[in-house]
Amino acid sequence: MPDTLDQRPPVAVGHVRLGVSDVAAAAQWLETVGLRPIVTREDLAVLELRGGTHVVVRAAAPPPAPGSVAPFDLMVDDIDASHRDYAAKGLKPTEIRRGRIHDAFELPGPDGWVFTVNSSHASGRPV
Repeated sequence: MPDTLDQRPPVAVGHVRLGVSDVAAAAQWLETVGLRPIVTREDLAVLELRGGTHVVVRAAAPPPAPGSVAPFDLMVDDIDASHRDYAAKGLKPTEIRRGRIHDAFELPGPDGWVFTVNSSHASGRPV
């Protein structure tokens, strides 16, 4: 009989929140960068990240100041391919910064939020 022991950490981030002025536009942007839509309504959108974390998008007043750092970052397996993909979609990523732990770039998002996109530095074990 195969070993069915779940080797993933026992805890995950369930939900992160993003306040915006236009829920539909923000949800579309998040879908464009790769999140999976779960719920889309006029006042609420829920999109899913790898691992099952949900981004809850709701209207917020006032919107963030232009250039505000988003309350969470994004992580991708292939930073160079993601950078090319986002540029091809017209999302205007900054140049990739090569770092000691991971590489990263910024991506302007909805309502002036700026998202950091990091290369993956997961442990290599099941997550």
